[in-house]
Amino acid sequence: MASILVVDDEMGIRELLNEILTDEGHTVYAAESAIQARTIREQMRPDLVLLDIWMPDTDGITLLKEWSKTGQLTMPVVMMSGHATIDTAVEATRIGALNFLEKPIALQKLLKTVSKALESSPKYVEPETQRVAQPNTSQAATPKPAINEAAPAPLEGEFISGIAKTYFDLPLREARDLFEKAYFEHQMQIMGGSMTKISEYTGLERTHLYRKLKALGIDTSRNKGEQ
Repeated sequence: MASILVVDDEMGIRELLNEILTDEGHTVYAAESAIQARTIREQMRPDLVLLDIWMPDTDGITLLKEWSKTGQLTMPVVMMSGHATIDTAVEATRIGALNFLEKPIALQKLLKTVSKALESSPKYVEPETQRVAQPNTSQAATPKPAINEAAPAPLEGEFISGIAKTYFDLPLREARDLFEKAYFEHQMQIMGGSMTKISEYTGLERTHLYRKLKALGIDTSRNKGEQ
């Protein structure tokens, strides 16, 4: 996937973006200041930079100008801020920023913006597994049915029967907790442990989802390597 540099002086923002983007399969590099961002940029050219505007030492606009003047603005940059004005956003765009994210950053907005920005990254190459296969007109092929990866596998009758025998004789609260644990463990298995996909499919916000999994005693750390 892509290499993404997150530049923000707030640890919570860096950790949140790292978690979400890592779940999506990207490699994330974090910098808490313009100084660290410069060092990382000199060592590599990321596919995308998420750059906070307001930072204590050097603000994001100044760093963006610096990269533009020195010829280092060779990757798409998306600015982030919770207090920026329209004039600031316009200035950032004029300098070379591709887009702007307003804090607090909504999950769907973040994923959509990152995906769109990566399309304009000259270095980034979309993985083979995500490319749309071109039809082969040289020979007839049997079309394969579309697969919705976010949808759970159908429950077999035997499994449903097992659920009934397990839960129906229990008090409501215990039966509900057991069912929810089985349900979320099932979702984690079929979705490869991606918290983003599970959040989208179940309609639960990530924070609520993590609290729910923790309350049910489900370990999410074991799935980190499967993203």
